[in-house]
Amino acid sequence: MRKNRAGVMGKAETLIKALPWLERFHGTTVVIKYGGHAMTDEALRHQFAEDIVFLRYAGLKPVIVHGGGPQINAALERNGIDSTFTAGLRVTTPEAMEVVRMVLTGQVQRDVVGLINRHGPFAVGMSGEDANLFTAERKHALVDGERVDIGQVGEIVEVQVGAVRALLDDGRVPVVSSVARGDDGEVYNVNADTAAAALAVALDAVKLVVLTDVEGLYADWPDSDDVIDRLTTDELAALLPELSAGMVPKMEACLAAVRGGVPQAHVLDGRVPHSLLLEIFTDEGIGTMVLPSLPGGPVTEDLT
Repeated sequence: MRKNRAGVMGKAETLIKALPWLERFHGTTVVIKYGGHAMTDEALRHQFAEDIVFLRYAGLKPVIVHGGGPQINAALERNGIDSTFTAGLRVTTPEAMEVVRMVLTGQVQRDVVGLINRHGPFAVGMSGEDANLFTAERKHALVDGERVDIGQVGEIVEVQVGAVRALLDDGRVPVVSSVARGDDGEVYNVNADTAAAALAVALDAVKLVVLTDVEGLYADWPDSDDVIDRLTTDELAALLPELSAGMVPKMEACLAAVRGGVPQAHVLDGRVPHSLLLEIFTDEGIGTMVLPSLPGGPVTEDLT
């Protein structure tokens, strides 16, 4: 009986420790970029859905923007469509775009919505095309200083969040696919990290959280696996040219979000069970946090 009581008290202590964060973030919007191993591992997929429902019941307003690289690769291969990359961007032919659109909005999004809605009528799927959420224009890759056409790859130029706000006001969890339409009527494949950052800025989100397959931003990779706990936008901007190709879009998204007015951006290891809750509701947090640079000096305020 004594052992059971100790276990119950431990649970109570954990809940009480979360109280300051519940007070701080109740009613606020958090944008989560969902991708990587957390999206393909069965157990992690279910845990992610549980985390989102927990946030919803705790009074936060989570918004999910998802990628789907592995699923797109598999579908392109099944359809016999070559998939090539230029300067880290997928060359997207009209044939490839049909598959990208189908996989993101018809497969990945539906899976995420379904897992969340096992817990209640919360999640609603959206594409960036819906209600003109994202408007994009054609993006070119830069190779040896020259602009290269890479097909239907887009750069977001406008965000209209009315439909997303309406869903949030109705207590729903928007699940957004990173597909956008251009003023030219073309449909574009948009990087999900970039889309999440643009949406976080437009929604006045309190946080952008990017789930990835590493522990955070490493201080001196590959010579060290020490993770940088926090850094300012100016410090991150100075580091960007030295980062590995895989981390660049994620850290650029964090930089754009914070410079756009989002108070904090985080890169978390999505392979850690319930990493989202650990970041939001604990003192320690995990991963790397990006904070605004303060005029004339380093960060002096703890914004965790």
